[in-house]
Amino acid sequence: MTFPRRHFLKNTTALGLAGSLGFNLKLHASPASTLLKIETISQLPHLYHGWPTLTRRANGQLLVVCSGGREQHVCPFGRVDLQRSDDNGKTWTFPRTILDGPIDDRDAGVLETAKGSILVTTFTSLAYASHIPNDTRRARWLAAHNRLSEEERKNELGQWMVRSTDGGITWSERYPTIVNSPHGPTQLSDGRILYAGKKLWTEGKEIGVCESRDDGQTWKWLAPIPTREGDHHRDYHELHAIEAANGSLIVHIRNHNKANSGETLQSESLDGGRTWSIPHSIGVWGLPSFLTRLRDGRLLMSYGHRRKPFGNQAHVSADHGKTWSSPLIISGDGPSGDLGYPSTVELEDGTLLTVWYEKTAQSKFAVLRQAHWKLT
Repeated sequence: MTFPRRHFLKNTTALGLAGSLGFNLKLHASPASTLLKIETISQLPHLYHGWPTLTRRANGQLLVVCSGGREQHVCPFGRVDLQRSDDNGKTWTFPRTILDGPIDDRDAGVLETAKGSILVTTFTSLAYASHIPNDTRRARWLAAHNRLSEEERKNELGQWMVRSTDGGITWSERYPTIVNSPHGPTQLSDGRILYAGKKLWTEGKEIGVCESRDDGQTWKWLAPIPTREGDHHRDYHELHAIEAANGSLIVHIRNHNKANSGETLQSESLDGGRTWSIPHSIGVWGLPSFLTRLRDGRLLMSYGHRRKPFGNQAHVSADHGKTWSSPLIISGDGPSGDLGYPSTVELEDGTLLTVWYEKTAQSKFAVLRQAHWKLT
């Protein structure tokens, strides 16, 4: 590993875990990839779409959620929109709004549980309050902002979930989760649902994992994820977790601490999420990462690449996250860094579908794009 031994001596559990997994962070030879098609799938070109998540249900149906209804990257109009595809992404339904609170709803994650429930996550933000424009939009933004008093707006801040038990026809009222991350929780083989994320609105902004044992209805704090020496929790963001084929749990973390800033860090657990190794660099610049376990047992991470070539990239691990391949370019034609948050699913035929948001050269507002591709 690239960090001094003393980093691991702070946590004997983490030291034992790293040793037992035998992590070697050198990138191994990359598989090849073939791009089949890239296209835009959003159907509201006059609105800005942000931070989507794609999932594939047990029946093969695809779901995409995003922060829709927006005017720009930060604004008061964000809501959670949902689209469906029953033909592997060839066509998509018109978006349906499933949650629209009185302040900005950002980042939408989605998961179908083993019991068939659909969980959708989001968080609320007042960041737009310091970006109110001084042009023709100002009156509209202030009208939206002033729907609530200052105290009511602060009470709206939180991390939230809505749940459907009928395939997305009806949805629960929103209810709080302990943490948030852009792509939401993951299903474990023992029936639990694990949510790796960040406590956005508490002092210290701790990162860690929560679990649900009742199909996502309630959440309990399970464990913190430690920091590297010299790091701060406040500079760790946007986690995502997966269970590897060998039963280990892998979490990827968006890092903005000075060391390895802009890279994805990785932490592991061998005891079901109760303890975690100290995060370490895997040598990947780009974020945030979405983790997918392929049917052959390999892991795939996909992430936004916000420097040239602007777009989205992926790495593959054939050893349960111990090593990662060199990068595969999913898309590399973005005009700027206003893009990313890709999520990837494996289709029935073994090909891959990735969805992300992007402000393209042709679009005034950010749109949802998808790439159909395969590993070769």
